Amino acid sequence: MDPRKLAAEFDKRPLLVFWESTKACPLACRHCRADAILKPLPGELTTWEAKAFLEQLADFGRPPPELIVTGGDPLMRLDVMELLDYAKDLGIPASLAPAVSKNLFEALPELRGRVRGVSISLDGLKEAHEELRGMPGIFESTLEAVKALVGAGMRVQVNTVVWRKSFPQLPDIFKLVFDLGVKVWEVFFLIETGRAARSLDISPQEYEDAVQFLVDASRYGVQIRTVEAPFYRRAKMQRASGLSYSSPTYEKLAARLRELMGEPARPLDPAVVPTRDGHGIIFVAHDGTVYPSGFLPYPLGNVRKESIVRIYREHPLLVKMRRGELGGRCGVCEYKEVCGGSRARAFAAFRDPLAEDPACIYTPRGARNSA
Repeated sequence: MDPRKLAAEFDKRPLLVFWESTKACPLACRHCRADAILKPLPGELTTWEAKAFLEQLADFGRPPPELIVTGGDPLMRLDVMELLDYAKDLGIPASLAPAVSKNLFEALPELRGRVRGVSISLDGLKEAHEELRGMPGIFESTLEAVKALVGAGMRVQVNTVVWRKSFPQLPDIFKLVFDLGVKVWEVFFLIETGRAARSLDISPQEYEDAVQFLVDASRYGVQIRTVEAPFYRRAKMQRASGLSYSSPTYEKLAARLRELMGEPARPLDPAVVPTRDGHGIIFVAHDGTVYPSGFLPYPLGNVRKESIVRIYREHPLLVKMRRGELGGRCGVCEYKEVCGGSRARAFAAFRDPLAEDPACIYTPRGARNSA
């Protein structure tokens, strides 16, 4: 579908609704957006309130958005299977983003038929992944979980955070994802929120090297998505139009990819889905507070008091985001409709969710013309 038509659809309803069903989680990851803890916090939506929230999602109309049940670890909610069944009864497709723990292996038989897919985090090769996740042995458990899910015939997505130790490993991580039979690789770029610290992050130039590498990787038959790096779409469209890219770091990543994977057999697919924080995506916290995304702590309302449909369609900040009323380079960029920059990173850097994205190194034609 044309990105402009998709963007118009996103004015009416999001593509994805992320629900932080609980803060409880057995892990203590260094970059955790949720700043998760071992036990549920007071104020989490009750079963009845959660069902009322799911009914609100049905009010978006057809097709409804997909519900991504996340946390913390959603499997630490005792009523999670009941809620997944209720979503299914309402016709709302749901996916699960659990922590890799014994809860996941125990719940595997119950998940079939209840969820469209499961996403598992793999944030580097063994040493890097375990350093970020804060738990020895979690790398092997993660691989075991992915294999079990794929073997059960479930749709599996691997999520990878790009941080200073995983960045040079991206080709090897991609090869691992490919060999596991995973069809979707979602690559997250850090935002300074929750426990994520600037010391974990990479530079803007390395951001560009990473997304250009992802353009290459997308030609091997794995669907690649990014979180908080919408300029991946700009890079993809530039390369599809014939523009080349080169830098020493990118060339090293690209050479390693070809060494591991051989030459790509597929042409570059220029199609993009123009989601960003508050535009095709919305986030509901454990206590019902609504945010543009899980990485943008700007409260918009609460589903306990107001329908998420009304918040999404009418909140002034979200309306401005969808209209592209952005500042700096993002406001004059010719790729604004398909990219728009990370609103979460703009907020983290400037306390303004409409400011430019400081991680993007691209200078738009509009900015060049006014210089």
